[in-house]
Amino acid sequence: MSSTDANRNQQGELVRGFLAYLEVEKGYSPATIRSYSTDLDQFEEFLKGRKVTLERPVRLNRDHVRAFLAELHRRQLTKTSMGRKLSSLRAYFKYLLRHKLITKDPAAGIRNPKQEKRHPQVLNVDQAVALMEARVDPDPEGLRDVALAELLYGSGLRISEAIGLDLNDVDSDVIRVTGKGSKERIVPLSDAAVERIRRYMGQRHAFLHDNYAEQALFLSSRAGKRLDRRQANRIVAKLAKLAGLPKDVHPHMLRHSFATHMLEAGADLRSVQELLGHENLTTTQRYTHLDMQRIMQVYDHAHPLAGERKTDTDKD
Repeated sequence: MSSTDANRNQQGELVRGFLAYLEVEKGYSPATIRSYSTDLDQFEEFLKGRKVTLERPVRLNRDHVRAFLAELHRRQLTKTSMGRKLSSLRAYFKYLLRHKLITKDPAAGIRNPKQEKRHPQVLNVDQAVALMEARVDPDPEGLRDVALAELLYGSGLRISEAIGLDLNDVDSDVIRVTGKGSKERIVPLSDAAVERIRRYMGQRHAFLHDNYAEQALFLSSRAGKRLDRRQANRIVAKLAKLAGLPKDVHPHMLRHSFATHMLEAGADLRSVQELLGHENLTTTQRYTHLDMQRIMQVYDHAHPLAGERKTDTDKD
């Protein structure tokens, strides 16, 4: 019996039903379900002594939720963690409302803790180019590694999207990507990506061993099976080291860099949103953290009075 199963056996019937709903109807991953389970267990522990539980939720109210958040703040949990736990409670209360086990949402009107504004970590253009041009051995592993990196940076793929690609997802100069929520999008390939994928495909058979039915584009060196996330992280870290980059580089940093460099080069926000597969434009707007010099350059180039402003300055 797994630790998750053992934990569920200790939970009440309503919570178990909710977690089963997430697993069966929502299709959430085991890791996500564990997170929901942990958050609900923590709230249940907090409720002890308050004559209310998640199994008898009728008396649950907004004060209980607010007090729980206050306790998390006292324990110095990050605002991100607090927001995630509140999201878990909201999902549970929504489930209870749907089954008419409560009449009011105890979390209604409670806002998420205001998050600190953190810009995504990115490489500058020179660093990104250095990583793409890292000198690797021209063997099957080296060709695979640079092809993977080119997709992460050149097309802005999530690591899960890149390692999830199958052979039939690649079509000349575009790829069919399955993103979050199983939504598909077509993403163009750069000339460099087309060439690197072509060269890797010429050596891909070296990974197959006896498993010639494997349809994954990127294969593991050992088992000849689909490359996993941990292996992909190691590949990017190795390329960064070969390129002499001074910081830890992970796959998602290449996606962040792609988005930032596209916007800095003048791409419009909507186009970048489509390329990244973001459902909401606000998610893409995280990448608009251009420096003041860049903003002033755009101002001087585009503002109708910019030329007049320069002339007046010259007169002074």
